[in-house]
Amino acid sequence: MKLFSDLQGLIFDMDGVLWRGKKPLSGVREAFSRIRARQIPFVLATNNASQTFEEVRARMEGMGVAIEPHEVLTSAVGAASYLKQHVPVGANVYAVGGPALHRALEDAGYGVQDSSDGVAAVVVGMDWSLTWEKLAEASYALMDGAFFMGTNPDVSFPTERGLAPGNGAILAALETATGRKATIFGKPEPHLFTEAVQRIGTALSHTVAVGDRLETDILGGKRAGLPTALVLTGVTTAEQAAGSDLQPDWIFENMEQLSRELPALA
Repeated sequence: MKLFSDLQGLIFDMDGVLWRGKKPLSGVREAFSRIRARQIPFVLATNNASQTFEEVRARMEGMGVAIEPHEVLTSAVGAASYLKQHVPVGANVYAVGGPALHRALEDAGYGVQDSSDGVAAVVVGMDWSLTWEKLAEASYALMDGAFFMGTNPDVSFPTERGLAPGNGAILAALETATGRKATIFGKPEPHLFTEAVQRIGTALSHTVAVGDRLETDILGGKRAGLPTALVLTGVTTAEQAAGSDLQPDWIFENMEQLSRELPALA
């Protein structure tokens, strides 16, 4: 696909693309109005494992955008489904993460324990109330041989005040303590994009992955065989993009500029 206006479907990252921390980014409402008018299917696919669909819907509605359940895919939901390839449904697991990850694992058929005793897996997602005790429980299970899964590897997280530690930092602590390496579901692995494309139903070559990070969104999109677009409202700066060997197909300043390049109305 040579022109952005030839796209048939879109996969959007959220943090750093639609909002930064609790602050909505400009141009989102107008962009999605254009997308709806042109009947372009999309999925909001995020590495953030701490958000439920209801929370994402509320944030989008606050920006004047209505969305449906099939249009949101979080790394928590995806990782819980992917876990079935490694751990039998019905097994008990230990989760480092918030209510959204616990709910996703339970909905997938797993028992989520408060302690790590006898668990078959440790699943790690962004945890806003992380404690030493949680890291210790996870370490005990990992040292006993539990399957080790991370929802995503983002080492930092964009907030209104700057970059803060992300889930990758939590994984790094556990990997250092145990000598174990986590299996990753989210970007830059292709799994999140693959599932999103299946929901959209468009051709890989005409489905654009939109994100704010070269090392996760853009790399993951390329690994999944998708054309990619970088927006400069999150983590990766224009200078970093210019100096990188990893290049997106398009770079936009923000969602406003991206929306102006959408296909014309029929």
